[in-house]
Amino acid sequence: MIELKNVTLTIDNREILKNVSLSINKGTSTVILGPSGAGKSTILKAILGLIEINSGEVLINGANIFSLKNDELLRIRRKIAMVFQANALFDSLNVEDNVAYFLAYNSKLTSKQIKDRVDEVLSFVNLEGTQDLFPDQLSGGMKKRLAIARALATDPEIILFDEPTTGLDPINSKAVLDLINRLKAAGTTSVIVTHILNDAISIGDVLTVINDGQIVASGSVKEMLQSKNKFVKDFFYEIFQDITLIQTT
Repeated sequence: MIELKNVTLTIDNREILKNVSLSINKGTSTVILGPSGAGKSTILKAILGLIEINSGEVLINGANIFSLKNDELLRIRRKIAMVFQANALFDSLNVEDNVAYFLAYNSKLTSKQIKDRVDEVLSFVNLEGTQDLFPDQLSGGMKKRLAIARALATDPEIILFDEPTTGLDPINSKAVLDLINRLKAAGTTSVIVTHILNDAISIGDVLTVINDGQIVASGSVKEMLQSKNKFVKDFFYEIFQDITLIQTT
């Protein structure tokens, strides 16, 4: 369970998050939507404890991460993985070493166990046989799947995705979205930031719309598409138009 309670964050006299409250249940996929600069990615940073909030609480399984000692915070962070928008791969390491990087530093596994785990997660993301390749030898979709494999390597309870399909073609986008749905089926909790409405609808159990640092609405796909809130209706205008077109043909 992830819970943000009345989180406020101000940077350089600009209020980035304004009294944000949000609950994310275990084993679900929550998609955070909103225009550029709305505060979407800042929420991910707050969940990781990478940015100091001014007030409020960020709770992971009931523990307020901003009141923990460093060793306690580290234990919680080991349960969380992040897939960055730009992938953040190590260009000087091959695929196998990219995936193994955090395992080598944060586990007591033997070399063979690490190799077996790398092979396992590469198979999960359909990258078998790529162990000796380097990131610059991979396509954009393969790089994204490699970033997901690296996140999966430590067997996290929670995975945070920042714009996971941005810049990908439809086929690779679908492959990434299918992976996120497979993770949910395996019991992983996912929090996804995206601006792509069709992606959000295809993977989200809960859609949370944020604008100007404030939660505008949160609910199921059906609830969002039936919302009377003007901002939500405007934001989902393209989807509403598609639905109307389907119903009239």
